[in-house]
Amino acid sequence: MTKPDFSKMTRQELRAYILAHREDDEAIEALIRRSDPNSPKYRFPQTEEDLREMEEILKRKLESRGEAV
Repeated sequence: MTKPDFSKMTRQELRAYILAHREDDEAIEALIRRSDPNSPKYRFPQTEEDLREMEEILKRKLESRGEAV
């Protein structure tokens, strides 16, 4: 069996393929290498103030999902 060309698959197609072929590490790596263009981008904290701000952002995200902080 030949593997599909993961670079030609949409993100949704690749996810469906992985769900059907969970043992295919190459497909999983291909999905991980792709970034979600809709994901928010956060800069790396450079100062203590930046770090506190990032902690607050993460706390709010976890709380909005109903997860304990």
